[in-house]
Amino acid sequence: MSTVLLSQMTTTGVGGPAGTVLEAATEEEILSVVRSNDALGTDLLIIAGGSNLVVSDDGFPGTVLRLTGTGIEIGGALPGGRVLLTVEAGHPWDDFVARSIEAGFGGLAALSGIPGSTGATPVQNVGAYGADVSQSIVSVRCWDRRDENLVEFTNAELEFGYRDSLLKANTDNGSPRYVVLKVTFGLMPGTESSPIAYAELARSLGIEQGDAAEARAVREKVLSLRSGKGMVLDPADRDTYSTGSFFTNPIVPEALLEKLPQDAPRFPSGQEGHLKLSAAWLIDRAGFSKGYGLPGTAGESIAGGRAALSSKHTLAITNRGGASAQDVLAIARAVRAGVLEAFGIELHNEPLLIGCSLG
Repeated sequence: MSTVLLSQMTTTGVGGPAGTVLEAATEEEILSVVRSNDALGTDLLIIAGGSNLVVSDDGFPGTVLRLTGTGIEIGGALPGGRVLLTVEAGHPWDDFVARSIEAGFGGLAALSGIPGSTGATPVQNVGAYGADVSQSIVSVRCWDRRDENLVEFTNAELEFGYRDSLLKANTDNGSPRYVVLKVTFGLMPGTESSPIAYAELARSLGIEQGDAAEARAVREKVLSLRSGKGMVLDPADRDTYSTGSFFTNPIVPEALLEKLPQDAPRFPSGQEGHLKLSAAWLIDRAGFSKGYGLPGTAGESIAGGRAALSSKHTLAITNRGGASAQDVLAIARAVRAGVLEAFGIELHNEPLLIGCSLG
């Protein structure tokens, strides 16, 4: 094992030593590392931003490949006027959003401030404020490790769902069958955002839900809202040492709503006969308020105050300084068990758990 700790590569700041750490910037370098690694039969973990990983305190004994390549190529058009923007997998997502707005494409403004790399966004179908990347992704170029060939998936072939995709379904313990190399988006030229689907964001912009707004203003407002929830990385703010939302919003049969309070938030799920609930609301109503686990709170004994729910948002589990992966998972287990007991609904983790589990 190397002396490099995975806690240094993840936004939560937990994780033990890596076996071997390699970096690759270009497609050729990525393919060379992956193919050589697979020929040896070594486990592979691919990291760029490290914003969606909780890695075991025992570390990862295989090869950790860090994607460092960046770049945006603008060119090509689709019927209807959308323009193609192709982004290297290692390019920081929020930098791409900012640059796309500067280049005159406002469609991604609501997805500002999300940490991590562009290559990770189609895996989780990353989203926020009523938008997700499936609405603008045209294709994803990948290396298929099983069949050992390059493949380009169209939007339909990626089988996008809520925080889900074909890419995610073919990932085991952080080791993907399909290594994302480039992501191509189709965006309309213009200074306005896409229609704002999220009520809170629309209200804060002073517009009606479903209307568009000036993209720069949307970006500024989203960054402000996210910062207020500890969802924009800030080394000086321990509330941002997290994976962002730890649990996905549960999708449940409509019949289950009869067992919930009338004021329980509910949203369309895209699945017939099912609705999406607010995980944050369920967590709070089950007795886990902001800051649960901090010194002086009822949950302090769970992780000794080293890990806790964010003091700004109940969906984030944060490293308060010196937390281990087990500390983070202990808070997650307590919250999950409490919501299950209170409402009969089991929450599911959004980040990938590498070498560990909620049990």
